[in-house]
Amino acid sequence: MDLEELWKAALGEISLNIPKTGFNTWFKDSYLAEIKGETVVLATSSNFAKEWLEKKYHHYILRALRNLMPEIKQVEYVVIAKVSPEKPENKLVKKVASLAEEQLNLNDYLVDTQTHLNPRYTFENFIVGSHNELAQAAALVVSQNLGTKYNPLFIYGGVGLGKTHLLQAIGNKIKKDRAKKVKIRYISSEKFASDLVTAIRSQTMEDFKKEFRNLDLLLIDDVQFVAGKDKTQEELFHIFNTLYEKNKQIVFTSDRPPKAIPLIEARLRSRFEGGMIADIGIPDFETRLAILRIKAQEKQATLSEDILEYIAQNIQKNIRELEGALNRIIAYSRLKNVTPTLAEAKQILSNVLTKPYKIVNPKEVIKKAATFYGLNEKDILQPSRKKDVVKPRQVIMYLLREELKSSYPYIGELLGGKDHTTVIHACNKIAEEINSNPELSQEINAIKDLIYSL
Repeated sequence: MDLEELWKAALGEISLNIPKTGFNTWFKDSYLAEIKGETVVLATSSNFAKEWLEKKYHHYILRALRNLMPEIKQVEYVVIAKVSPEKPENKLVKKVASLAEEQLNLNDYLVDTQTHLNPRYTFENFIVGSHNELAQAAALVVSQNLGTKYNPLFIYGGVGLGKTHLLQAIGNKIKKDRAKKVKIRYISSEKFASDLVTAIRSQTMEDFKKEFRNLDLLLIDDVQFVAGKDKTQEELFHIFNTLYEKNKQIVFTSDRPPKAIPLIEARLRSRFEGGMIADIGIPDFETRLAILRIKAQEKQATLSEDILEYIAQNIQKNIRELEGALNRIIAYSRLKNVTPTLAEAKQILSNVLTKPYKIVNPKEVIKKAATFYGLNEKDILQPSRKKDVVKPRQVIMYLLREELKSSYPYIGELLGGKDHTTVIHACNKIAEEINSNPELSQEINAIKDLIYSL
C-alpha cells in the first residue's frame, strides 16, 4: 500500500467518526508526505489547518492509521505550501524556508520531560501591548499568588497571538522561583483526551487520576477541543473540583471565551467562568514592530528598519507567523553572508505574504461560521429563535454584508427568506456590539481566519 492509498483508506475511517463539515473543511488538502520508521508525516497547506488537525483530530488520525498499519506509533504534522507549476520556487527560497523552519523546531528539543514546559517561554521575553496587557498582568499575579488569586485563570484569543507563551510563562516562573517544591503539568486538551482514552483501554485510570489530582499547577492549552467529548469533560470536571478544593491553581487557554464554546457542559462552563477571564487581541503595528526588533536582537541579527516595518505591516494577526517570516530573512542573510535589502526580503517572503483569497460563494461563509459555532447549516437556515442560533445567524449576516458587500435583500433570501429589515437590524446590532464587546470581536476575527485560511 503506497502513501496515497494508505491515506485514502484512513480518510474513509476518519470520515465516519467526525462531522461532515469538519471533515470537508480540514482534511481536503491533507496528504501523507512520508513514513519515517514508526512516524507518519502528515502534510497540509496552511498553519491554520495544521493546528486543527493536530489539536482536534489527532486521535482519529492516529487510530485510523494504526488500524491499517499497527507499527505506526505517532503522527508528525507539517505545512507544505502548494507551489504553482508555472512558478516553481527558487532553490534559494526553498533552502531559506527549510532553515527558518528548523530554527522554529529547534525549540521543541528544549521541552522538560516532566512538566512538558518549554523554557523559552518566559515573562521576560513576552512583549506587552494594549492587546494583551490584562492577560499578562493576570498571569503574572497568578505566578506570584498560586491558587489564591484568579483561580481559575482563563485566557482566550486567536491563533498565534501568545496564549501558549503566557500559559507556559506561568509554569516556568513558578518552576524557577520554587525549584522542585511544586508539581506542575502543561498539557493540551487533545493530549489530555488521548491520555484519558489510553488509560481507560489499559485499565490504568487510577494512575491517570492520581497524576492530575496531585498537581499544584495544571496548565491546559486549547481547552475548546474538549467540546463534544463527554467522558473527557466529566473527568476534567472532577479533576478541576479536586484541585480547586485544595487551593491548587488551574489555568486554561482557548480560542474563544467560555460562553462561545459549543457542546460544553454547563457545569464545566461555569467552572471556566468562575475565576478571571482575560483576552489577547491582535497586536497593533507598534507592538508587532517591537516584537520583531527583540526577536532579531535575540538571534543576533542585524536587519534594516524598513525590512522589519515591511514584515510588521504585512503580517498582522499572528505573532508566530511574524517570527517565521523573520527567520526566513535571517536564514537568507546567513546563507548569503550579506545584509539583505528590502527588495530581497520581499522576494524571500513573496510566497508567505499572500493575500487571502476572496470568498466568491456566500455559502462558504455560512458553512465556516456554522462550523465555528458547532452548528449545521440547516440550523442557521431554519426559522429558530433559540439564542444559540440567533446570534450566529446575525454574525453571518454581518459577515456577508461587510466581507462580501452582499445586499440586504439577498442576505435575507439566502438565510431562509428573512425580511431585509431584519438583516439591517442584525448587521447594525453586531457592528455596535463589536466596539463594546471584545469577546464578540475575537469570535468574528477567528471566523474570518477560518474563512480566509483555507
